[in-house]
Amino acid sequence: MSTAYAATVRAQVAILTVLNTEITTMEDQVDAHFGQHPDAEVYLSQPGIGAVLGARVLAEFGDDTDRFVDAKSRRNYAGTSPITKASGTRRVVLARYARNKRLADALHQQAFAALTASHGARAFYDHHRARGATHNQALRTLSNRLVGILDGCLRHRTNYDEATAWAHRTATAA
Repeated sequence: MSTAYAATVRAQVAILTVLNTEITTMEDQVDAHFGQHPDAEVYLSQPGIGAVLGARVLAEFGDDTDRFVDAKSRRNYAGTSPITKASGTRRVVLARYARNKRLADALHQQAFAALTASHGARAFYDHHRARGATHNQALRTLSNRLVGILDGCLRHRTNYDEATAWAHRTATAA
């Protein structure tokens, strides 16, 4: 019994070793090719985005500059903008169900990583949590804001700037 278990463990270790080698090779390929894209610097300047996540977000949004009319259409495509349903006396704000799930997942990861990479993103998230939003609701709201910031950076061909991105929040707090 222990011999069979040992053989199984050795086989799994061999598989994991090969997978780790392949992952490193793929990461090197992504770094090399993504870095050549004209928008790579803009994506990499965003908080919470590295080469792999940046390449994923770029691939899902595409690089056609005329694809999205404005930030709202980019947010709608990403699925980060909320849907408001109102009837009579009741008003409900819900998460968008129809969306690009791969992109929404990547942007969710970006928002989570941005909590430690950006003081403005952290303050924005904390503000929404203090207002009663759940963790996922606050992350979705932060993700929606980050998509808008990315859209502005891409339109103006500028890198992310913490002071510019969150200036409206500090101006209202003062």
